[in-house]
Amino acid sequence: MHFASDNWAGAHPKIAENLNRHSDGFASAYGTSTLDRTVDETFNTIFEREVAVFFVGTGTAANSLAQAAIGKPGGVTFAHREAHVIDDEGGAPGFLSAGGRLQPVDGPTGRIDINNLKAAIKGFAPGNVHAGQPSGVSITQSTEIGTLYELSDIAAISALCKDNGLPLHMDGARFANALVTLGCTPADMTWRQGIDILSFGGTKNGCWCAEALVFMNPDQAKELPYIRKRSAQLFSKSRFVAAQFEAYFADGLWLELASHANGMARALSEQITASKKLKLAWEPRANEVFAIVSKDNIAGLQASGAIFYEWKPPHNEAKLITENETLIRLVTSFATTQEEVSRFGDLIA
Repeated sequence: MHFASDNWAGAHPKIAENLNRHSDGFASAYGTSTLDRTVDETFNTIFEREVAVFFVGTGTAANSLAQAAIGKPGGVTFAHREAHVIDDEGGAPGFLSAGGRLQPVDGPTGRIDINNLKAAIKGFAPGNVHAGQPSGVSITQSTEIGTLYELSDIAAISALCKDNGLPLHMDGARFANALVTLGCTPADMTWRQGIDILSFGGTKNGCWCAEALVFMNPDQAKELPYIRKRSAQLFSKSRFVAAQFEAYFADGLWLELASHANGMARALSEQITASKKLKLAWEPRANEVFAIVSKDNIAGLQASGAIFYEWKPPHNEAKLITENETLIRLVTSFATTQEEVSRFGDLIA
């Protein structure tokens, strides 16, 4: 019963097959091959406009290079207090952006509260060299606790960004999972709501190692080739990242995989709702399920073969967990089976 992370899942067979198919012969390097250019065009089609796409190896690299692209001297990017860029990237955004800072902004259910964001931006008065300069805002979709920004939420944050001359970045490590829940198009969830830069994740959804930084306006990406090279993220054999994305997008596979993962999360949440041993912390909107369990039951669940992480309660939701309880995170993926979910249900019944 593997619910630790969608990073634990392997590669989907169709993606593995496509990697093998492109392993023979020769192709020009550093993103110049026919396959690379074909996948670039696929991104244009998916986003319904010309975009600039840069393959990188990890989501951390994508987020960090986004920070570098929008950086200013003394620059500050605003993100949710528990965002991945703040809590889980080892200082890489600051390091790769030559000292850019991340300013935490509070908000319930893993999402930035727009009034808190407004106040945070106001705290950096123009011309105050002691404070630094606001350089951008970053949101995560789906969030670190499996919730979502509705399209209207994104549009409202974008309007505030535009009022202050700030670009808006989206960390889309689980972009597909959010997309299928909202039932909208990639264009609807990004540039039509005012997103400027997207960290587009494929690794958590069936790819082997495929992440991309997508600029909705190519003119904003003129320095990115140099920034990516300086950060050691320009792959010579980038056709193997392109091969993954080619299979990922073919016949809507990426949305099919995300739909399956989300469906398994819903089934898992139903098992938890019916259980007397666990209770849902909040309603899952993508493929991450958070549950509250007594500390006495943790060892028994793990000894019975359930693999998951104990999780630090989010600041705004900490009151939901008592002293004798623990928050756990269960993540489903394209590889999660109904049999695993049913076994877990039997275990907690």
